Amino acid sequence: MANELEPGKKAPDFHATAVGGDYGEGREIALSDFRGTPVVLYFYPKDDTPGCTVQACGIRDAWSDLQKRARLFGVSADAVSRHRKFIDKFQLPFPLLSDEDRKIVMAYGVWVEKTFMGRKHMGIERTTFVIGADGRISAVLRKVKPADHVTLLLEVLAGKLRN
Repeated sequence: MANELEPGKKAPDFHATAVGGDYGEGREIALSDFRGTPVVLYFYPKDDTPGCTVQACGIRDAWSDLQKRARLFGVSADAVSRHRKFIDKFQLPFPLLSDEDRKIVMAYGVWVEKTFMGRKHMGIERTTFVIGADGRISAVLRKVKPADHVTLLLEVLAGKLRN
């Protein structure tokens, strides 16, 4: 894809409802609200599914370290109410962004054709963007395995892994 987001490119701004963490029951945010602070956007397919739960719980378990390094948001097309249930069920300390209209996943190029059990469908590709304080993408982690996600993310945030 010619317009694929990669390190060095400006991260697309967006507006979305954040729920959980510092945002409680929900509050509108924009990426531009965080200029001057590193931000992690991790895109995942669906709340409360096996892989997404492993990934979210890994972040939960490393939260004390992650929150010192960047603002972090999980992003999926799930509704705020579904996010709230997921957060409550697994006691997730970080906010999730609801992208029901898929504007964010489209802007970040993670709404893709996928194949499951021989059938093709559209869905969110598990991808993480690390955005520097200057609003530019500093790293992209594509198609990471849920169990490996936190380790790779911490390495990127510590400057030990380049991509």
